[in-house]
Amino acid sequence: MLTISPSPTPSVMSGKEPLISSELYPSDEDLLYEEEILRSPFSLRLWWRYLVARAHAPFKKRFIIYERALKALPGSYKLWHAYLRERLDIVRPLPITHSQYESLNNTFERALVTMHKMPRIWTMYLTSLTEQSLITRARRTFDRALCALPITQHERIWEPYLVLVSQNGVPIETSLRVYRRYLKFDPSHIEEFIEFLVRSELWQEASERLAGVLNDDGFFSIKRKTKHQLWLELCDLLTKHATEVSGLKVDAIIRGGIRKFTDEVGRLWTSLADYYVRRGLFEKARDIFEEGLTTVVTVRDFSVIFDSYARFEQSTLAAKLEAMGMDDDDDDDDNKEGGDDEEDCRLMEVKGRDSEEKFAKRALRGFWLNDDDDTDLRMARFEHLLGRRPELLNSVLLRQNPHNVEQWQRRVKLFEGNPTKQILTYTEAVKTVDPMKAVGKPHTLWIAFARLYENHKDIVNARVIFDKATQATFKAVDHLATIWCEWAEMELRHNNFKGARELLGRATAVPSAEVKRRVAAEGNEPVQMRLHKSLKVWSLYVDLEEGLEDLEGTRAVYEKILDLRIATPQIIINYAYFLEEHHYFEDAFKVYERGVKIFKYPHVKDIWVTYLTKFVKRYGKNKLERARELFEHAVERAPAGDVKTLYLQYAKLEEESGLAKRAMKVYDQAAKAVPDDQKMSMYEIYIARAAEIFGVPKTREIYEQAIESGLPDKDAKTMCMKYAELEKSLGEIDRARGIYRHTANFADPRVDDDFWKKWNDFEVLHGNEETFREMLRIKRSMLASFSQTHFILPENLIMNEKLNEAGSKDVEDEMAALERQLTPVSQSADDTGRKVGFVSAGVESQPAVINALDAGRELTAIQEDIELPDESDSEEESEIAQKSVPTAVFGELAQLAEASKDTGTEDNQGDRQLGALERIKRQRRQ
Repeated sequence: MLTISPSPTPSVMSGKEPLISSELYPSDEDLLYEEEILRSPFSLRLWWRYLVARAHAPFKKRFIIYERALKALPGSYKLWHAYLRERLDIVRPLPITHSQYESLNNTFERALVTMHKMPRIWTMYLTSLTEQSLITRARRTFDRALCALPITQHERIWEPYLVLVSQNGVPIETSLRVYRRYLKFDPSHIEEFIEFLVRSELWQEASERLAGVLNDDGFFSIKRKTKHQLWLELCDLLTKHATEVSGLKVDAIIRGGIRKFTDEVGRLWTSLADYYVRRGLFEKARDIFEEGLTTVVTVRDFSVIFDSYARFEQSTLAAKLEAMGMDDDDDDDDNKEGGDDEEDCRLMEVKGRDSEEKFAKRALRGFWLNDDDDTDLRMARFEHLLGRRPELLNSVLLRQNPHNVEQWQRRVKLFEGNPTKQILTYTEAVKTVDPMKAVGKPHTLWIAFARLYENHKDIVNARVIFDKATQATFKAVDHLATIWCEWAEMELRHNNFKGARELLGRATAVPSAEVKRRVAAEGNEPVQMRLHKSLKVWSLYVDLEEGLEDLEGTRAVYEKILDLRIATPQIIINYAYFLEEHHYFEDAFKVYERGVKIFKYPHVKDIWVTYLTKFVKRYGKNKLERARELFEHAVERAPAGDVKTLYLQYAKLEEESGLAKRAMKVYDQAAKAVPDDQKMSMYEIYIARAAEIFGVPKTREIYEQAIESGLPDKDAKTMCMKYAELEKSLGEIDRARGIYRHTANFADPRVDDDFWKKWNDFEVLHGNEETFREMLRIKRSMLASFSQTHFILPENLIMNEKLNEAGSKDVEDEMAALERQLTPVSQSADDTGRKVGFVSAGVESQPAVINALDAGRELTAIQEDIELPDESDSEEESEIAQKSVPTAVFGELAQLAEASKDTGTEDNQGDRQLGALERIKRQRRQ
């Protein structure tokens, strides 16, 4: 390999120190790259391979390689970019005063000779200059970059340019000019400029720019700010810096915002008032506060304005008090300086320290026009503002809804003790409130207005108010009727009975046919056309006629009410009472008859009860048949829920004036007619009356009827227990026991402890061991029955389905056979019908025939006993020997039977040999 040694430089040959260190010369490892470069000095690929190979070499050596490469290829962006990046990395840890920075800047300048169209080179250079804080050089370089690059690349230059002018130490004017130029390039970033102006405390230009943004309908905020937010920012600028901003119509701007943005009205009003306060126009600020309080429509805005207003008045009062205190101190100092005017003049001439203003102040001291002590006035303003708060708040609520009757009434109460303001408020209220839109009862305003005059003894004006109220439009007839009634009652309070009667006559007068035609033509019927059918007015009218003791007039009013068909059941009853008081009994009964024809149930119930009561009381036995007809007619039309009272009245009539047998018949009909929830109480009354009239034994039939009438289980159980107590008291122990057996079907042993305890006590007193064991057996059976019903219901359903599939006929035959088999075992009775071993503890009764009810209950108990396990109290069954019958007796039938046996299965043979009980148990297990 050819080895090239570096030739000595002239400095070396001359014996001087070399300019370039020998370490920076190409080494033996570099010879291959050097030879290639010598062959192709303009190949970027070769230079780049050389640089990559020497990536870990000292920068000085790489610096020489970069310089040689760039000398050969001055237009290579790749080389310049890599070179400049390495130079930047080298100088970055160094202080900005180091000489390497100047060398770096020169390198950038050399690069821009050929790379002036490369924005990346510009941004690297500009960023470096910004970090070096070379403001002027950086600004000029930014301008050169903007001139050199095309407009499409300017966005990359403006971003670091704005960073430069935003640094501390940059003159405000320089930054302003840069931002204004930038807005010409991109006007959408006006918000950044406004923020810069605010940070720079340039309030005038910031306000103008912000106002221009708000006036631009096509403006779109890149910071997602709404017009409302921008408007509030403008208001804050204008109000907080009122003295620094001029040339803008602040009042018009804020008022425009108030009209446009209704959700921040309170804040805008306070901003406008604050603007005038800062400018020292306190009276104008008060006018703004007052205007805001009288125009806002929400309580929130009102609270904001009122609180600001109160703080303003309080601050002015405090400032005045502080100023007065300082003036007092100055006056004391002045008094101490000298005792007479001559000494003052001498001091002024000698010292010359008193100003003309102080002299004028002393000269005008005591003159009322020059009195600055308005502390009392400011205190009175503040107290007046606080006292007006309820009234102002009420005004806000009325502006929200001027048709709110309750708020108008509260406003009147605020002026308690000031009749003039109350009258003005009522006048405004009745003019403002629209009855069709009113919230509340608008007629109460008219009534309260008239009462205000009445309370002040001005009856004439009260009548005028009532007269206007009767001509007003209302939504409901009841409102107009209330006004007429209040007017009439006012006349009655002042003993004007004739005037009250005339008023009610006018109110109840039927409109003429001509008036009806005119109203029909207009198509809008007012409530005045329906007033004559108002029951409230008629009721007051009839009460007035009754109070004046005018019999014919009262009857005429009642008849008109009936003719208009607006009567109520109470009106019917009142009319009948009135006729009875004047001894027109038959007429009263006719009124009742009309009432029962007009009304239906349930409204007619009270009329029937009153009618029947009065009729029975009046005639009693004299017209018994007529009374019976009335009662029959009443109970015939009455529904089941209302018939009980009528039947009781009917039965009482028969007991007192008729026959006891008919009374019992009425009770019997009542017990069947009343609904199930009233049957129990009705039967109790029936039994009590039957026992009192016919004796206790007569009640047995009623008890049995009650038990079989379909009472609910709870009531049936109660009735059975009462029946058992009756039989026990009569000494019929067997009958009582039979009733207890029947009652056991309704008594769950897990719940009805009371019933089983009573039966247990009964058997202890009146039974024997057998009856007691039977009671226990029934109790166990009922417990199993209720438990099976509630918890094994699906098994019961499956059992029923299987039995239905087998056929209802076979089941009936099996159960009948089972009953025939077990009946002799369960019923161990002697020939007399009495149970063996029974010892009566009470009076022995004759053998009674057990009725069908008792027989059925005993059979049920036997059937339940069948389902008990083997450890029950029943005796063991003895096996009976059977003897076969000779086959010759049957002939051919026996041969057929043998053939059928051979073809049948063993299971079928076993089933035929089983009894009914075993077959049922096997079916259940299956």
